[in-house]
Amino acid sequence: MEAWLTGTLAELDAAIRALTGVAYVAYVGDRHPLTGTDAGRYRVFLRLALTAADTASRRPAPAPAAAEGGALIDLDTARAARRTARKEIAGA
Repeated sequence: MEAWLTGTLAELDAAIRALTGVAYVAYVGDRHPLTGTDAGRYRVFLRLALTAADTASRRPAPAPAAAEGGALIDLDTARAARRTARKEIAGA
């Protein structure tokens, strides 16, 4: 979602803080001062990523800690077993 916000510097700061709490703010543009009857106000461009549903209910439960009986991962073994992705070259 893309949006333009208009307001005083304090209003823009408050709005951006509020939007950051409920969405992923991907981009905040420069603040452009307005002129004429809107002098003292600014305009800023935002790019947001919003979700339609509550993401907290879709998150998987965290894995149990090792002390609670959770499995440990041997990183050395995992690294040794990792396969490198190879890009196929046409005609080779």
